Amino acid sequence: MRYITLFILSLIFWLLLTFKLTLPNIIVGSVASLICTLFFGRFFITNVYKLLQPQRYFWFIIYLFIFVWECIKANLDVAYRVLHPSMPIRPGIVRVKTTLKSDMAKMLLANSITMTPGTISVDIIDDYLYIHWIYIRSEDPEVYTEMITGAFEKYIKRIIE
Repeated sequence: MRYITLFILSLIFWLLLTFKLTLPNIIVGSVASLICTLFFGRFFITNVYKLLQPQRYFWFIIYLFIFVWECIKANLDVAYRVLHPSMPIRPGIVRVKTTLKSDMAKMLLANSITMTPGTISVDIIDDYLYIHWIYIRSEDPEVYTEMITGAFEKYIKRIIE
């Protein structure tokens, strides 16, 4: 079932990219989608029925708003640190424990953290993310874990797991 789903999604993506509904375009898109499915189908999600649950799309839209808001706040924070005469930074790498179980959810969390200015995901090892943070605000792991992942993790859990 996941191969069929990947083929259909790839073909839809192709048609959206080219924006032409002609027979040659559909044939080329079908061949390209078939090749992608044959090479990458084993890496596609195993439980494709999760794609059919509308509440996941609702939480994804909520997540996008949360992500944009967190990026705006982080941009302002980094701009403050850059423009401040004494440049108040306290960089370091912190180890953040995540409750996410799937690799895809951990990857989405790590990428969301990296795309937020002031933080970069360095590594993921088991249930821990290693994050380079421009200003370490706390030495307590529970506090900085909530500061870094709190806004993202609960929504990612609802979307993916």
